[in-house]
Amino acid sequence: MTTPRWSLITVTYNSAATLRQHWASPRPPDVEWIVVDNRSRDGSAATARDLGADQVLELPRNVGFGRANNAGFGQARGSYVAFVNPDVVVDFDSLSRLEDALDTHPGLVGPQLVYPDGASQPSGRGVPSLTNKVLSRLGVERVLRRYHIEARPGETASAAWLVGAAVVATRDTFASFGTEGPWDPAFFVYYEDSDLGLRSWLKGTPVHVVGDARWIHSWARETTSLRLKPWLLEMRAMWTFYRRYPDLVAGEARHGRFREMAGQWGTRTQGTIA
Repeated sequence: MTTPRWSLITVTYNSAATLRQHWASPRPPDVEWIVVDNRSRDGSAATARDLGADQVLELPRNVGFGRANNAGFGQARGSYVAFVNPDVVVDFDSLSRLEDALDTHPGLVGPQLVYPDGASQPSGRGVPSLTNKVLSRLGVERVLRRYHIEARPGETASAAWLVGAAVVATRDTFASFGTEGPWDPAFFVYYEDSDLGLRSWLKGTPVHVVGDARWIHSWARETTSLRLKPWLLEMRAMWTFYRRYPDLVAGEARHGRFREMAGQWGTRTQGTIA
């Protein structure tokens, strides 16, 4: 079997309808698609097979987003790996632009995510202090301006972390995070993307949003509703995160070990990463 150039990894949990909406387009022959199903009850695994997934891993229980991503990474064969949510439409023509960004400066990169109507989403984030996290969720404009990070066409923007809907790196870069895989299984869901970005910076691996790669992301976040379980899961993840990074609880006044890095987050450069 020919070794693929790219591996796309998607974690599903009752995502059958979402997969049909976002993953119907044919993939190039050098791109493999690995789907890891967290014990769905709606036929997500069968749907992924019908859509042409190269591998479908059916887990015996819901192990969470990070563990499932790591399981998929263990099967990935491509030189470049992208963790991509079920509600994302991959622009395969832009993969070469992401390759250029990674080849120029290895690290973590993400495409600039856009809504189905073409409007940009904040695909990266700045300092994940408790203040920024809370006030941004409340829609405080002065916080959103510095915390939400986007990259226009022709730009590359530095970020503290990438929205977990689409995170890309070389296979070697992801493997350098640890033997279990790049995602920390301590996070069942929520905050695992913030943690991945910070761990990347702490090991000397920068994080960028690439404006010339634009992928559609429908973005359905459960904690915008009044359902209790998603909120409890987010609160648990928040507790885990800020116990790990206590220097981010104090807000904008201090960032501890991230003080020097924070000055880079949000800066934009033209073209490829310098």
